[in-house]
Amino acid sequence: MPRQPRLDSPGLLHHVIFRGIERCNIVKDDSDRLNFVSRLDRLSGECNIAVYAWALLDNHVHLLVRSSDYGLPRFMRRLLTGHAITFNLRYKRHGHLFQNRYKSIVCDEECYFLELVRYIHLNPIRAGIVKTIEELKSYPWCGHAALVNKKQKSWQNRDEVLLYFGNKKKQAIEGYELFIADGLNQGERSELVGGGLHRSQQNVPGINDQPEAYDDRILGGGDFVEQILQRNEVSSGLVNPHERQQLGEEFVKRTCMEKSIALQEIQSGSRRHAVSKARNLMATELMREYGWSSTAVARYLGVSTSAICKILARAKLLK
Repeated sequence: MPRQPRLDSPGLLHHVIFRGIERCNIVKDDSDRLNFVSRLDRLSGECNIAVYAWALLDNHVHLLVRSSDYGLPRFMRRLLTGHAITFNLRYKRHGHLFQNRYKSIVCDEECYFLELVRYIHLNPIRAGIVKTIEELKSYPWCGHAALVNKKQKSWQNRDEVLLYFGNKKKQAIEGYELFIADGLNQGERSELVGGGLHRSQQNVPGINDQPEAYDDRILGGGDFVEQILQRNEVSSGLVNPHERQQLGEEFVKRTCMEKSIALQEIQSGSRRHAVSKARNLMATELMREYGWSSTAVARYLGVSTSAICKILARAKLLK
């Protein structure tokens, strides 16, 4: 069966997994690990890819990332090719380093964002690399340490994760740590790496006669699958970032007219209730429907990127 094309458009959340060919090691020592993490640091910034969770193991990697105008495939090509070339040169080896294509699963973040953060950050414990949650706090090759403030990394988007657990930093970290600890006994969760949702929601005759939409490239319910497939059809005709920019600006101006609010007031940082409410709507739609990055939204609406993260976090919690 031929491979399906990748699903990607700016703003989509992806669980990315890639392995060494024939499960061989893709890192052998801390120098290799540091090289990989440094490349991830540099490229995530250059490509405007938000990284929320990550775990680097000896023979495979998990990432939870949000795509951008640059595109996930271009980002991953640079990440994997660069690492493979450096690794092969160092160990005087030839040929492929990674097994087949990397797997990228588009995820319904309202249902799975936190579950994936937890699943990815518990990987070193499931693999037996570290034994306890306490050891995980200081493990340098996983994003958990940055979230609990032990080994912060400027390129890891910790704020959007912690906002799920509270607005105050200490309270949020404590809530996150409790959430992680609650997942210790969950074991392997096949539904989070593709296909499991379909198996768990197969039709039962006489109970549900209408099959849900399903695509093994997508983690989410039938409505979400349909939404992503429709969005992919639309975005395939909007490959020009300038066009997305123009359509987004038209949406903002149209919303201003409907709400009888001047664009200048939206962009002034005004906290008037009607203005804040309209700005929240605009920020959410610009990212979800028009594929703008959080930085671009913040710049256009006249607020900080952290304010946009808070708007998005509240939107997810309220739905």
